[in-house]
Amino acid sequence: MWTAPRILVAEDDPKQARLIRIYLEREGHQVTVAADGRQALERARALRPDLLVLDVMMPGLDGLDVCRVIRAEASVPILLLTARSTEDDMLLGLDLGADDYLTKPYSPRVLTARVRALLRRAGVGGAPAAASAEPVLRVGDLEVDPNRFEVRTAGRRVEVTAKEFGILQTLAAEPSRVFTRAQILERAFGFDHHVLERTVDAHVMNLRRKMERDPADPVYVQTVYGRGYRLGPAVEG
Repeated sequence: MWTAPRILVAEDDPKQARLIRIYLEREGHQVTVAADGRQALERARALRPDLLVLDVMMPGLDGLDVCRVIRAEASVPILLLTARSTEDDMLLGLDLGADDYLTKPYSPRVLTARVRALLRRAGVGGAPAAASAEPVLRVGDLEVDPNRFEVRTAGRRVEVTAKEFGILQTLAAEPSRVFTRAQILERAFGFDHHVLERTVDAHVMNLRRKMERDPADPVYVQTVYGRGYRLGPAVEG
């Protein structure tokens, strides 16, 4: 039985919050609004939403702090809304575990499309698994399961975000291939091809922190200098 995805929107501007709610509810989502960071954190823990939309600049507790706390507790997709347009600000949000970001001012239609893509990659709100089953990708001791949205290394489950999962799924589908950052953006991030290629580096860095015994000497996601990324030969066995 299909259930409408639950989305928590944390936005302290009432007009912006109302606009976001209208567009997301038109998409069939259940929307809850929080007016500040502390309220967002409380409601996220109580409601366990399928996705969070977080404004970075909020009173009390800003969106980056909320993102940091929530990411430590759950793998729920997080979309940041930010008026900070510099590359370093964007990468900071990704380093804290956000899956995507939008820079203000933004189109509500683009926001709903980003939400749709994040939910799809997280396996939320789509067709039943039996109707859209995809094979589990197994490369050595790495398992990437698109249907359960699970990653395991040597039988150990690794909690990943939607974008991190997309990167691993891309690499595991063709384990001997080297993918450029642009190719990873196209395959793992979908229509977000216009975002900075350095965002791939930020997500890979987060993956290494989670997966590798020594992130400085990675076994799973390895850099091919001057080209991009691939799964390490040792993973393939």
